Amino acid sequence: MKQWIKAFTMLVILAWSAPSMAWWWDSTPSNYTDTRYPVVLVHGMFGFDSIAGVDYWYGIAEDMRRYGADVYTSQVPALDSTIARGEVLLPQIASIAAIHGKVNLIGHSHGGPTARYIARVRPDLVASVTSVGSPHKGSPVADLIYGSPAESLAASLGDALGGLIDLLSGGGYNQDLRSSLYSLTSQGSAEFNNFAPAGIPTTACGEGSYSANGVRFYSWGGTGVLTNALDPSDALLGTTSLAFGFSANDGLVGRCSNHFGKVIRDNYFMNHLDEVNQALGLHSLFETDPKTVYLQQANRLRNAGL
Repeated sequence: MKQWIKAFTMLVILAWSAPSMAWWWDSTPSNYTDTRYPVVLVHGMFGFDSIAGVDYWYGIAEDMRRYGADVYTSQVPALDSTIARGEVLLPQIASIAAIHGKVNLIGHSHGGPTARYIARVRPDLVASVTSVGSPHKGSPVADLIYGSPAESLAASLGDALGGLIDLLSGGGYNQDLRSSLYSLTSQGSAEFNNFAPAGIPTTACGEGSYSANGVRFYSWGGTGVLTNALDPSDALLGTTSLAFGFSANDGLVGRCSNHFGKVIRDNYFMNHLDEVNQALGLHSLFETDPKTVYLQQANRLRNAGL
């Protein structure tokens, strides 16, 4: 038993210390992420900027800043429709763009469509939109819950949790899980895509247009679910992934649904929370560190003059 305890302890130490030790051999140029326009991060459902010192984008903004990027973390309602979230985000983007000219939006999950809303209504403020694990064509999980007998209970519990997250993060927004769910259903997503079609693939699993109205479009996502035995959130995503049957997914979003604009990669061995380096940086040790993927995207934007 003692040997098992020692082995488990060493595994925990390795999982937590490996990323923090990377600086020993880091050869990344100091201006690697020095984009022309600042990066604005847009969170998804049940998201926040920071709670008790823990960021939704765990360690990601800090890493991008370390190598030259100017990064802002936005805050919108944890739970509401895409358009309602977009309307809250719009004045934040306008304020940042008033200083810098434009912004590079990076949205995770529901943050992807929220960022697309800004590009649709104010393309003059946006240099690029990058979506990460976003359900652009809807999620079977939302389809399963919305309109089901369980919807009322889910809405009550979800709104309560969203309210708590909002309180702890100082957002000050009302929460509406039902509107969030509808926005992420197949039908709700199709309606929004009719409103903001730019970048959406016209085929089942292809790429969309790479740009429109002067805005560049990119996306990436994962198809892992159970990626780290030490991460308790994997069990929840393992349960929600059952809604996809045998289709590749990250626990909440299908592989093809995450396609938007230029698809950087759609099958990282990451689940929906790994894509933002949660929970607390516990992701697969056999896949690219999520923070590295964000650094690479910022460098891609830099090289494109964005």
